[in-house]
Amino acid sequence: MNKKIIIVGGVAGGASAAARIRRLDEKAQIIMLEKDEYISFANCGLPYHIGGAIEQREKLLVQTPASMNSRFNVDVRNYSEAVAVDTAAKTVTIKSADRGTYEESYDLLLLAPGVEPSPLPMPNSAKEKVFSLRNIPDMDAIKEKITHDGIKSAIVIGGGFIGLEMTEALKELGLDVTLIEAMAHVMPPLDLEMAALLGAELKKNGVELRLGARITSISEADGKALVTLENGEKASAEIVISAIGVRPATSFLADSGIKLGSRGHILVDETLRTNVENVYAVGDAIEVNDFVTGQATAIPLAGPANKQGRIAADNICGLKHSYDGTQGSSVLKLFSLTAACTGANERTLKRLDIPYKAIYSHPFSHATYYPGAAQMSCKLLFAPDGKILGCQIVGEKGVEKRVDVVAAALRLGASAVELCELELCYAPPYSSAKDPVNMLGYIAQNILEGNANIVDYKYMLNRDKQNTYLLDVRTPGEFARGHVEGAHNIPVDELREHFNELPKNQEIILYCQVGVRAHVAERLLTNSGFRVVNVSGGWKTISLMLEQE
Repeated sequence: MNKKIIIVGGVAGGASAAARIRRLDEKAQIIMLEKDEYISFANCGLPYHIGGAIEQREKLLVQTPASMNSRFNVDVRNYSEAVAVDTAAKTVTIKSADRGTYEESYDLLLLAPGVEPSPLPMPNSAKEKVFSLRNIPDMDAIKEKITHDGIKSAIVIGGGFIGLEMTEALKELGLDVTLIEAMAHVMPPLDLEMAALLGAELKKNGVELRLGARITSISEADGKALVTLENGEKASAEIVISAIGVRPATSFLADSGIKLGSRGHILVDETLRTNVENVYAVGDAIEVNDFVTGQATAIPLAGPANKQGRIAADNICGLKHSYDGTQGSSVLKLFSLTAACTGANERTLKRLDIPYKAIYSHPFSHATYYPGAAQMSCKLLFAPDGKILGCQIVGEKGVEKRVDVVAAALRLGASAVELCELELCYAPPYSSAKDPVNMLGYIAQNILEGNANIVDYKYMLNRDKQNTYLLDVRTPGEFARGHVEGAHNIPVDELREHFNELPKNQEIILYCQVGVRAHVAERLLTNSGFRVVNVSGGWKTISLMLEQE
């Protein structure tokens, strides 16, 4: 008997599952329910249409109901919301714009309901000035409001992906923008010292940035939205874009018997099946396994949702495939910078008490003798046994391809040391003979094999000033342009001539501009009987953190 499959939700997970099921089974009856008009669209492209980078709105529409039906013979029912599921009777209750409320039976059910914006504290009178961005109608409403009303100022609440992309889009349109973020830095997947680069980029482009600021209320005053912060400060603008986060759109499953997590996410096994037989779930609304830490988590990203849709479809059609977890590989464009990351960050590792080592480097995107090379800031996290745990890179060029390489290595279980021997493409316009990924491997190898004594900037900032000797091995000119208070300056090439000035009874903490010269100095002094450590990332990392203080 031909299977009757109902898919709740389209966009990434649901639409990719429908297409995959059809490619595997021509006879299955597939019904796709979508409560909005659009079933498959490029939701990651929404801010770029608002800002004008993507001029044609139609380019965001991946599949229409008509094209989905024509190509894949899927019964697409838009404006049709699943409002209840009865897993015992195997039915879905549907609220439809044209058919009213009715029930539809199923043999197999795939849930891809996605997420909805988290609510903000505000009265109804302020709601017409507050927008969120989740779908095409949201995008249209924001664009229409800005264009029709001649909007000149905006407040963006939330410094994650959507918040930052919308901040850039609004600035591109010439608006005055205030960005409010509850955390101490923007871009939560990054650690503070990496995200600080994005904060500096925002300020450079005229964004008023308020960090560590929690919102207590939004009201209307003098025709504008008035945002009140926990510390009593206020900010006003003509419109507010809420990007404070999302919650799973799973309230319709309350009495279904399908198990949900503490925050309402659907619980699934490695085949993406729920606790109920013949019911699967994919996308932003499910709880997944963190590929690095093994902990349950929720990571709303388009890439994992598409992969989950394919794997669930395979299992529905009898192919035995498993989803092994999400590592959170992601990338962001912010004005002239690109920020990318994969795996765990330091906050997560500390919270879970997972031992790790952190290293920094600041290589160039390609050979510096070829025009246009741009410096990157790189951070690699790895376990004491060398297992790669995470990577973060921020820079103008060459960022995402390096993180992609590390993401692949992490996925395949490679050690940080194995990054040394990766044979990556090289020509002067594209890289260096020792690619930045190789350089991260070399630093990790030196640490793991005992050929380098490396500490991070926090060790240097929290040093015992009475029992340590801080040494800057840059040139006098570099030292004069900025240095750590209390540091002595001896250029690396002159160290041998100044051995008698260095203490044997104190630990010498070395730094240079990015860590390379200090490594040479650390090896020289260690091999000469001194107790020495090198600050990873050098003055470029240290100075950034001093600015944060």
